Amino acid sequence: MTHLRSKRLPGAGRAVAAAAALVASLGLGSVGEAQAEPAAPAAAAGTRFTDVPHGFASLAGGTTGGAGGKVVTVTDAASLARYAAADEPYVIRVKGSIAVEPFGAEIDVASDKTVVGVGDTGEIVHGELHLNPGTHNVIIRNLTIRDSAVEGNWDCKDTDFDGIQMDTAHHVWVDHNRFSNICDGQLDIRKDSEYVTVSYNRFENNNKTFGLGWTSNVRTQITVDHNWFARTKQRNPSVDNAAYAHLYNNYLTAQADPGDPVWTYGNWSRGRTKMVIENSYYEDVQHPYQADTTAELVQRGSILRNTTGRHDEWGAAFDPREFYAYRLDPAAAVPALVRRFSGPQRQIGVVLHVPGAYPTVQAAVDAVPDGNDVPVTLAVAPGTYREKVYIPATKPNIIVQGTGQDRSDTVIVYDTPAAYGGSNGSATVRIAASDVTARRLTFSNDFDEAAHELNGEQALAVKTTGDRIVFEDTAFLGNQDTLMTDSPKLTTVSRVYIRDSSIEGDVDFVYGRATTVIDRSVIRALSRGSASNNGYITAASTWKGNPYGFLITRSRIVSDAPEGSFHLGRPWHPGGEPDAVGQVLIRETELPAAIKSAPWTDMSGFSWKDARFAEYRNYGPGAVVSADRPQLSDADVASYGVDDYLRGADDWAPHTR
Repeated sequence: MTHLRSKRLPGAGRAVAAAAALVASLGLGSVGEAQAEPAAPAAAAGTRFTDVPHGFASLAGGTTGGAGGKVVTVTDAASLARYAAADEPYVIRVKGSIAVEPFGAEIDVASDKTVVGVGDTGEIVHGELHLNPGTHNVIIRNLTIRDSAVEGNWDCKDTDFDGIQMDTAHHVWVDHNRFSNICDGQLDIRKDSEYVTVSYNRFENNNKTFGLGWTSNVRTQITVDHNWFARTKQRNPSVDNAAYAHLYNNYLTAQADPGDPVWTYGNWSRGRTKMVIENSYYEDVQHPYQADTTAELVQRGSILRNTTGRHDEWGAAFDPREFYAYRLDPAAAVPALVRRFSGPQRQIGVVLHVPGAYPTVQAAVDAVPDGNDVPVTLAVAPGTYREKVYIPATKPNIIVQGTGQDRSDTVIVYDTPAAYGGSNGSATVRIAASDVTARRLTFSNDFDEAAHELNGEQALAVKTTGDRIVFEDTAFLGNQDTLMTDSPKLTTVSRVYIRDSSIEGDVDFVYGRATTVIDRSVIRALSRGSASNNGYITAASTWKGNPYGFLITRSRIVSDAPEGSFHLGRPWHPGGEPDAVGQVLIRETELPAAIKSAPWTDMSGFSWKDARFAEYRNYGPGAVVSADRPQLSDADVASYGVDDYLRGADDWAPHTR
């Protein structure tokens, strides 16, 4: 584009029935909210699906799994085995059902791995995940592990087909999994494994469910919380010779064989274990909690309904809060909470933290696999990131989310002008991929125009060419050409939706040929010091075959420029392309006095009157109606709503979410 030069200026009645009412008061946050919290104690987290481990797995350096490594997606046992056993860190997504052969075989999981199910359908069938001695820093979550029991072989005396088994491992988090019909143990934590947390899992349809021990040493530290044990017989769990076992907010119900007077039981503190049980819920359970005479067991706050047998309590055990902070839910709320939140969840996904595991935003982008078809969240901590970021077309389904309280807390900024590489080269952030969302961020290009004499001072904060791009609660800062929403070629329609955001600039600072909706946002037109012409808000280059270019709706345009010195826009025909016929509608938006009474103007020999510019029911001091300001009629405006601009053949509707 040939531009005016611009100068930068500063610029639960009964227990179960009451639980539903309690859920809303427990700080659950929004179910399904992306996991974007920074590393912090789980007690402070606002979601049941935080990807940050809590309890003992969070201590002594913490458990990060495959953070820092590449993200891979596996759909077969061979690929799962290859990546799980690799020396380097990996985040391994299990997509669909993976059958392990031969029946009951082990898949070794090495150190520094995250194995996570995609959505709620990731499964490992008749196979075991095995952590050998010395393995550390492993996260296994959001999986179903099932059906390694042979029909009719309830006791499994002649097999050792576990769901997950670990021997002398440390720093392991087992979270939001479902274990069903396993032969032998669903989860075996053995031989002095340490710093383990087992949370929000479902254990069901099993005999020997969850055991810990197989050693005379007293070393293991384990947290077991918010798990559901249903139709299970024994080891729910059985904890032998653990230094510290903290069990809280678990739900035990419907034992598989309550007629067995000895070996059907709930929790057992064995050997020299120190066990603390808090605010759990036992329903229709025989021997809900018991302890050896050599062990210690403290129980407080739990609810017992239709229970029989042993309810042992002796010794002082320990105080879990001397080790870590945690949120203790009321026991009455446990059935509802655990039924709702345990087991695999569609909302759980992959979160890559910046900085830390990934030092830069670009490093996190690079870790996302080509052809990515499952959302990956880049959780960017508050701070200023002076870097360029490029999301190539091969890496769709990325969410870039600032984790601060305000979009100004997390800034991605660089200072390249278009003279050094055109619009692609100058953009601080360039998004060529489709299905990308950015939220709670500031994008900036802080190139100092006044300090340079260049032919090409345009300096983009963001350029997009992908389809189905969403910006929520974001700010775009710059001067000339701040935001370019484009498409791969003239006749290709790409769509961008911007809401609850802020865009600032002076010359053509919202431009391009993508179908773009700016909704409930603030557009700040900056003064360049002129009394008569301070710039242009839009420069649309919409393909003539596309009826929808830019829609600015339910927004505010503000300006520090003098009265009558700013244009709403002009038509941009890149390279003189006659088929680029801009379309802009500004409707139900507040306009400042800085807007010219004749706000549309020509560009490079092309008349604005040949473009498709219109207004509808704008208001404010700059919203006069005249012959130079085409107004859309009430009849015509019905075809120019947000839905019309965005829906398309694929029924995309980000504005309804």
